[in-house]
Amino acid sequence: MLPPAPPYAEVCPVSPPPFSMGDRPPPTLVTLPPHLLLRIVYETFSKGEVIHQRKVLYWLTMSLRLVSRGLYVACMHILRSTYIPAYEALIRPPYTSDPFPLSLPDSPFAAYGSSAAPLSASVLPMQSMQRETRVFDLFIALKVREDVWADDSSLHLERKESFKDLFDLMQPRARLEDLVRAYGRRDGLVSVPSSSGVGATPLVASPSCDTKKGANGSVESFGKGRAQGRAASTALPFSALSVSFSPRAVGLVLTTSQRKKTIVQVPRTRVETLEDSARKLVRELRAWIAANPDHGVR
Repeated sequence: MLPPAPPYAEVCPVSPPPFSMGDRPPPTLVTLPPHLLLRIVYETFSKGEVIHQRKVLYWLTMSLRLVSRGLYVACMHILRSTYIPAYEALIRPPYTSDPFPLSLPDSPFAAYGSSAAPLSASVLPMQSMQRETRVFDLFIALKVREDVWADDSSLHLERKESFKDLFDLMQPRARLEDLVRAYGRRDGLVSVPSSSGVGATPLVASPSCDTKKGANGSVESFGKGRAQGRAASTALPFSALSVSFSPRAVGLVLTTSQRKKTIVQVPRTRVETLEDSARKLVRELRAWIAANPDHGVR
């Protein structure tokens, strides 16, 4: 018989790999990466009754998210994901909605969500450029409170006028402001801060912009040529613009350190979509900038 094959390696005591302990401080909630914080917050939910889960959501809203920046981002991720169906169910036609900041390519949240090296919890952005997100967050705070109070007492009646104020005025106005920013930036009329926080830039029209057919059958872009030929210095900063909203008219309000002034106003009907109102405002804004190229607002 042949002797057995020799062992691949000599038998010796197994030693741990040479990890460098160094002087690293123990991790805390402030130094944990965002994905671990999100997992920790998610584990606070039990698989029990819905009433208990609503109390956890109330605790996230009123207490936990106020502890640190990282916990705020983790809590808002869970709260927004939980309440987005209830929010969208209350949007009234012909209004539309897009409250999530990740749908914005120019949002700092988008840079975080698509980055190969995620930001630390201490430098995550707290505010979104999407103004409807603020309305959505107000709805979450109101809905969480109303749900818990209704669970605690059968005598509590939900105050529908609170939601009426949100969805009759604040939501369509914020959505219209976001549309004006998107259309105005596409045409070089509105500037926004860059994701790096340095400077403010308009956006040249892309092939995804609205198009129409020319007389010879060719496809023409609505704003591409205009945006390319317009100097960035004439664009108005989005932070200085707001919308005045009513059922019969909408306007653009320019706010400076000296005064607040309505620079554009157009009529609208109750059945008119917010997208159509935004296009009319941007069209009038283009005429206003052409008539006031030295407006001096930066």
